Amino acid sequence: MELTEQETVRREKLKNITQYTNSYPDRFEITHELTEAKELADGTKGVRVAGRILLMRVMGKLTFIKISDLYGSIQLAIKSDMVGEEQYEFFKSYFDIGDYIGVEGEMFTTNTGERTVRVSTFYFLGKALKPLPEKFHGLTDPELCYRKRYVDLIMNEDTRKRFILRFEFLKHIRRYLEDLGYTEIETPVLMNKPSGALARPFIAHHNALDMDVYLRIAPETYLKRAVVAGINKVFEVARCFRNEGVDSTHIQDFTMIEGYCAYYNYKDTMDLIRDMLTTVLKKILGTTVINLGGNQIDLAQEWKVVTFRDVILEHTSIDINVYNTKELLLGKIQELDLQLESETDIKLLGFGNLVDLLYKRMARPKIINPTFLIEHPIELSPLARANDENIKVADRFQLIINGAEMVNAYSELVDPIEQRKRLEEQAKLNAAGDEDAMVMDNDYIDAMEYGMPPISGWGLGVDRFLQVITESPNIRDVVMFPLMRPLDKD
Repeated sequence: MELTEQETVRREKLKNITQYTNSYPDRFEITHELTEAKELADGTKGVRVAGRILLMRVMGKLTFIKISDLYGSIQLAIKSDMVGEEQYEFFKSYFDIGDYIGVEGEMFTTNTGERTVRVSTFYFLGKALKPLPEKFHGLTDPELCYRKRYVDLIMNEDTRKRFILRFEFLKHIRRYLEDLGYTEIETPVLMNKPSGALARPFIAHHNALDMDVYLRIAPETYLKRAVVAGINKVFEVARCFRNEGVDSTHIQDFTMIEGYCAYYNYKDTMDLIRDMLTTVLKKILGTTVINLGGNQIDLAQEWKVVTFRDVILEHTSIDINVYNTKELLLGKIQELDLQLESETDIKLLGFGNLVDLLYKRMARPKIINPTFLIEHPIELSPLARANDENIKVADRFQLIINGAEMVNAYSELVDPIEQRKRLEEQAKLNAAGDEDAMVMDNDYIDAMEYGMPPISGWGLGVDRFLQVITESPNIRDVVMFPLMRPLDKD
């Protein structure tokens, strides 16, 4: 490994530090977090804080440094006559920007109004062997930010704000649901069947059991098993995996919150979702207004409700009630010469997935304001309840914001006989080459046969929703450690 000049110098400093103190101490006792210390009154003594050095200004026998962590920073004043000449020289000789330091001292406010710790004792807590990026420019290359998120978080305040917002969002979603009586559970990540959504799964091999398994594409069927078990309100914050294409709004391993409530239908869930998102946004942002493409949208206003048929008709002139078979719809798409990019040959798609592809490519990108999309074709909703008045559509909705799906929800299909029939149809499509179609899941049918109450469930894509409310150009901007292709074979 070839070292830069700075890396070589820092390694030499580390060798010298070991002659004076333990270069990697096992602990340091703090009295306050950095944000807490800044709120202390002037004259407060015995303040012990620690952090990474981000700024250093040496002014003869006085040095001001700024230390930070994810949530804040504070200034330290290290003065020769306070810590002693020998210790002060040790500090100047061996501490660098990026190093960790722990201090004890007294709070005061400088003439410029800066809250500061006047240091009486300091401790070396860790050497940064690599220098941080130049402070005024930080880490600016997006791909490097994804690969080295730890540096991105150190250097870029916008990144820190995004991830603090993510943490707060998840925390308040949990509190909202728990306050309504929901129970959070965990469901399997490794599954025998790739069930719960229309998506292409990742396949792995379980060595001990000598069988192939699937990374879950959704926790849905297991959460509904929990309802069978008597947990009437249940949710999970779940990592899900879908082996599909990459673009600015799609990522293969993502976080989804799914929730199910016995005795609800999809209209009840519409009210829940709208209240949950506006309530949580108000708590974490202080407002329900978000920016979308330069326009301010108030999520507290009424959300439009449109049908699947109408939105496709508006943007393609195709009436899916007229072109209501795979053959008719495919013929009309070819007649209009619509270019529908798809990983799977569109000739292999069933009617439901073909309609979905048409909607996603031609209509969804044009839906900007919060919109509930309803009346999906039943072929597109193998786990959803058919509408009582029109069995060709599902009691289902999706929430679309800024051209992307945020929430998928429906009144659940709880009839095991009908569910078996639907999954058998999906399995035939899968066997014929539609990789997004579901496969047969007899164990789930078995659970249903023990009896299910009326249920409505929903799934919220956390990453995509946060991408929208933070105005991030790429979904990976809100994922802390996104998967990246290795730069070399190592």
